[in-house]
Amino acid sequence: MSNQLRLGLPFLSRLNTVALYCAGTGLVVMTAIVAWQVFCRYVLNDSPSWTEPGAVILMSWFIFLGAAVGVRENNHMGFDVLLYALPPAAKKWLRMISDIVIFAFGLGMVWYGSNLVTLTWGTTLPALGISGAWDYIPLMGGGALIALFSLERMAMRVLGAPIDDILDGIAPTEVAVELESIPDVQKDAAGFVQGVAEHAGKKG
Repeated sequence: MSNQLRLGLPFLSRLNTVALYCAGTGLVVMTAIVAWQVFCRYVLNDSPSWTEPGAVILMSWFIFLGAAVGVRENNHMGFDVLLYALPPAAKKWLRMISDIVIFAFGLGMVWYGSNLVTLTWGTTLPALGISGAWDYIPLMGGGALIALFSLERMAMRVLGAPIDDILDGIAPTEVAVELESIPDVQKDAAGFVQGVAEHAGKKG
């Protein structure tokens, strides 16, 4: 867990952890359902009707929950070239604007998701026997968490928590990925150089 998370409310930290584990569990269960569907279709020649809609609902849950976790842990990729060319005070305002936009986006997900839930509540998914609203409840849940986590970060900034200092110390996601791969790149390069040297020695 990053230092950024330790600054937040303990309840939201636990909620973030629960969302993360639920997303991971949903991914595993969806994979198992799809594997079962393939086995039934091509081996048993009798594909269950519930597997496809069930997998789609699970996919919706882990996508939106994972997106919310990414907001709180600052793991989403972003175009931040301008951010590194500005002084700390300007960075603070740009990040605040970004959080406001994310908050508004989360509220929009809740609003439009609730409208879709209302419209489809009386319908039934034939293969699962549940309300069609369950197709859109993940949209509301993910939107609520996104709005909540972005609001937390805005509140921390307003209250004077060193959230921006922490964010400045965190490598961007795309850079972090490259940094993690450096040992592997160095190992491959060393192996290549050794191979070239051995090949040249055999020729000599």
